[in-house]
Amino acid sequence: MPRSVLVTGASGMLGGAVADLLAARGDAVTVMQRRSAGGRHREVLGDVRRREDVRRAVDGQDAVVHLAAKVDVVGDWMDFVDTNVRGTGYVVEALRAQGGGRLVQVSSPSVTHTGRSLVGAPAGPATPMRARGHYARTKAAAELFALNADSPELSVVAVRPHLVWGPGDTQLVGRIIDRARQGRMVLVGRGTVLVDTTYVDNAAEAIVAALDRAEDAHGQALVVSNGEPRPVGELVADICRAVGAPPPRVHVPVPLAWGLGAVVEGAVAVADRLPRVPSITQPPITRFLAEQLSTAHWFDQRRTREVLRWAPRVRLDEGLARLAAASGR
Repeated sequence: MPRSVLVTGASGMLGGAVADLLAARGDAVTVMQRRSAGGRHREVLGDVRRREDVRRAVDGQDAVVHLAAKVDVVGDWMDFVDTNVRGTGYVVEALRAQGGGRLVQVSSPSVTHTGRSLVGAPAGPATPMRARGHYARTKAAAELFALNADSPELSVVAVRPHLVWGPGDTQLVGRIIDRARQGRMVLVGRGTVLVDTTYVDNAAEAIVAALDRAEDAHGQALVVSNGEPRPVGELVADICRAVGAPPPRVHVPVPLAWGLGAVVEGAVAVADRLPRVPSITQPPITRFLAEQLSTAHWFDQRRTREVLRWAPRVRLDEGLARLAAASGR
């Protein structure tokens, strides 16, 4: 049966794909975002950091897919808390106030990453105190808050898509391309650690599957990926070649990259406190980025596919071909 679904964060690549997928199958989709995106779906303009905005958006909805988040690698701690933790709290509060429904909390595998490699790992519990960086810690806290709200009236599923990418991506693909074309893309370590990713269509379909299977999957956190881990150096080179950018050839030792990341983070923190100095949201390296590029992270997908009755349709090489086609190659 068609249902009414609110998608927060629909201005992003993944949120937009989820909203389009739901609408295409007949669901009544409402998107909540701060600025109008052109009216493809019913819009509620607002900010997840404001309780009344969230209540207005959630009103009358059967379900919420909550993607809105602050995803920068640097920034003020309270900005992350306000968006990622309090925003999630307002969504849960609004659903409870109208009697419940379904909530898909879109999280991240970084909520369990403590700096060591994750090799064929299960989902594992979120660890706000041990996760690395403001984003991961606040997303871990938000996930725990959402799952603790799971009840017979409110079915909550946490989905952790891993490194989502595709045509139009301004996060993973966009940053790799920009740095590669400027000659600033480097590999940390030898570039041989295995990393899995998720093509955007697969991530969107998994999120919709979680919405549909919420009554069976509720209370669980599930990692989603393509299930095709590749050496990080090979993956970055494949993305560069797909869009016609030069693959990186410079390797930086892990300790040096980590040390540089610490220095850069300190400089960013000082700059943020100086008047009339623009904030730096995309520094060239941080300790978190150094760890992500030098440690393996790929996950056991058997539980996810069993619970959601889902499997990725777009293989990694096909996704790269689509990226190349979208780039005019």
